This record gives sequence, structure tokens and C-alpha cells, in this order.
Amino acid sequence: MTLSWKLDWTVVPLALREPFRISRSVMTSRDAVQITLEHDGTVGDGEVVTSVYFGLDVRRITDLLAAFAPVLADFPDPASLLAALPDAASCLAEAPGVLAAVDAAAHDLVGKQVGLPVHHLLGQPTWRPVTTARTIGITEPEHAATTAKLLVDQGFGTLKLKLGSPDPADDLARVAAVRAVAPDARLVLDPNGAWRPDQAARLLEEFARHDVDAVEQPIPPGTPDELARLARSSPVPVIADEDATSLADVERLAGAVHGVNVKLAKCGGVSVAREIIATARAAGTDVMLGCLVASSLGLAPAVHLTGHARWVDLDGHLLLADDPWTGIGGHDGVLRLSGRPGLGVRPARAREARS
Repeated sequence: MTLSWKLDWTVVPLALREPFRISRSVMTSRDAVQITLEHDGTVGDGEVVTSVYFGLDVRRITDLLAAFAPVLADFPDPASLLAALPDAASCLAEAPGVLAAVDAAAHDLVGKQVGLPVHHLLGQPTWRPVTTARTIGITEPEHAATTAKLLVDQGFGTLKLKLGSPDPADDLARVAAVRAVAPDARLVLDPNGAWRPDQAARLLEEFARHDVDAVEQPIPPGTPDELARLARSSPVPVIADEDATSLADVERLAGAVHGVNVKLAKCGGVSVAREIIATARAAGTDVMLGCLVASSLGLAPAVHLTGHARWVDLDGHLLLADDPWTGIGGHDGVLRLSGRPGLGVRPARAREARS
């Protein structure tokens, strides 16, 4: 590697405010691998979080970063690297979360070099603050209602409820309890593929009575034709999530479902996400911007894309007990970029020594 490039990383534990339960798991913490991509003294930052679902642990992430590092020598400057992504990082093709972190760091680096925020690099000179959903995990109806009331009082106008309890009656009770205390909130449901197709059709009829705005991935991924069939008859708009991972997935589903959830960690970053968003919108399919539980650094790239989304669900940093980065807001339900060049985020505290 030439002396002009340096790729480094550190592992940062992220503890959650409280256990976060979805239909397939319960999370209390995860690790973030935060990378620095340096070129001639300017540093770009990116983040990838560990994920059992995506098969990413710290060892695999760092091994992949080490394998990618020599590729940097092929590029004279960050702009040329960014223009070549994701093809330039073929060794990361099977780990889109790692690719997304490299992509984020490259965007951050180029933005800092030219003195512009990332959204400006993406052809959107003006960026406006946007509201985000706030997610409530699977919990008792009473606790869900208490949490919902607190969030609405803080300014959140969209609430996302994780569903998929063993007994669907518990899900129905939770939604009813939240709707009772948040009559004006937009409600988005997410069972993470927990329902059978015939069960989903019946349940969505019930949930529609609570004026639900949308449902994400109601049935298990792997049968996109079945998901499209459900969407045609559903009284609630259906958003594909786990079934809409790649550009090819979205090309197949665009026009057949009401929306697709674009997560940079599952598609490979901003560069790929822009193609996916354009494909979906050209077919008249709405876009949700989603996330994993991560720091403000991990969420920042997606925040720069919010002008293209009908639903914004970028609250992963708000679930943390202590976010190590700052710069995207959201604590009152509104995401606000700092206006600084690049991703616009910075460490909440002095950087620790890199590993």
C-alpha cells in the first residue's frame, strides 16, 4: 500500500437502553467496528455493526477489512475509489455491511476534501430536517403504551411496533394499547417475517381497524411472489424488508409491493442504495429508509438520503444507552444534519487509540 492511504479500525461496544426484543431474537448489546479511511492526512469514518442474522462477528469483519486494505493502492485518490465502488471492493461482496462501512468512509472522506456534505455530493444541495419513526420492541401492552405516550410527548409522530409474539392476540393487544394513547401517531408494524401467509392476511384485516400506516415483511423471506400476492389484497400497505436486500430483489418486487425497506447495511452502502431507490421509485414503489441498531456514525449515511423516502426509520442510535457519535439529532423525533462537510458527524468524546 502506498503511504497516501491508511485503513484502520477500532471495536466499540454498544449497550442498549433496555433489552430489544423482536420475533427472532433479543438484543442487549452489540459491537461496532468503526473504521477510519485516511488519504494524505484527511480522514473519513464509517461503521459496521456485528449481526448474527447477517453472519458478521468482529473477527469476520476485521478479516475482511484486512483483505480489502491492499486494494486501496490501486486508486490515486478518494474520488476515484468512490466512483469505482462497489466493484472495487469485490472481496466484500458477501458482506454488504462491511462494504457499506467502506462506502460511508469514502463518501465522508471525499466530502471533507471538497468541503461539502454528502447529500450535496449526491446531487441534493438542499437538505431539510425530517421526522423519524421510533421503534418499540415486543413487550407487554401496558409497557408499550407507556413507552408510546412518552415518545409522543417527546415529539415522535411515527411509532414502529415490533410484532411476532407466539400468540397473535398479544400483538393485537399491543397495537390497540398504543393506538389508545397515541391516536394521532402513524403506526408501522414489523413482525420480521413471523406470520404464515394465511395468518398474515387475517391479521392485517384486524390491524387495519387501528389505522395502521404500513407493515414490514409480514411473512418469512424467501417467497417474494407470496409477499406480492399478500400485498395485492392487504388493507395495509406492505413493505418488503428481508425480501428486498439487493438491486435484483427490488427489480423483482418493484410495482408488486407498496414499499421496499432500503438498509445500507444489507445492500452495501449509499452507492448501491441510490440505484435501488431509483429502481423502486421508477416503478411507483415507495421507499422506507431503515437501519440496524448502530451509532450516529452508522446511521449518518442513510440520513443524507432521506429526501427520497416516504417512511424514515432511522432511530438505531436512539436505542443506545450511550451513543459514541453525535451529529444527526433525532431525540425529539426530528433528524437534523450538522451541515459540516462529509457525513457531518463527530465523536461525542475524544477518539480512543485505534487497535
